Formats: sequence, C-alpha cells, structure tokens
Amino acid sequence: METYIYVLRLPERLYEAANWTEEEGNIVSKHFQYLKENVEKGIVILAGRTDQTDATGFGIVIFQAEDEEAAEHFKNHDPAVQQGVMTAELSRYRLALLNEQFSLVAN
Repeated sequence: METYIYVLRLPERLYEAANWTEEEGNIVSKHFQYLKENVEKGIVILAGRTDQTDATGFGIVIFQAEDEEAAEHFKNHDPAVQQGVMTAELSRYRLALLNEQFSLVAN
C-alpha cells in the first residue's frame, strides 16, 4: 500500500456561507460520511480542513491505496469532488513521522 494526499479547495463563490445551496450542504454531508466510512475501513488516515473561508483555506485527506490509479479512483469518488463542490489535487505522500499517542476528538 502507498500513502497519498489530496488537497481540497472550494470554488470562490462558496467562500461566503450565504452562497451555499441546500444541495451543496447535502453533498458536503455525503463527503464527510464517505471519509468517515473510509476511516472505519482503515483507508483514510487523517482528514480535516483549515478555518479560513477564503482562497487560503483548504482541506486535506491522507489515505492509503494500492497505486496511483486506485488513489485517483478514491479521490474522484469523494462526493464533494464528484459533484464539483470542491476541487482536489492528488499527490503521493511520504509519511516521515507519526505521533501514535496523538488523538483528536472532532468538534
């Protein structure tokens, strides 16, 4: 298994909360569920986002896949990417250090 990361970005029009449609909110809920299910399957190592709601903001997903083709498939099946609510740039990721004692409770 290889480790990959994809960086997610919102289109500019979604920087403002008032511009979000109900459908886009539902897609992001499906995106979260997709990632959560893949955490439980042991595929996703880490997922999260920055607090910025402008061009500097981004999200990341670090995950494992057999090869680049499988990684592209995984990224492209993320509902937010698939439905065009977010763009995603995929890269191979080399994990150098991991603090196994670190734990995060989502808020």
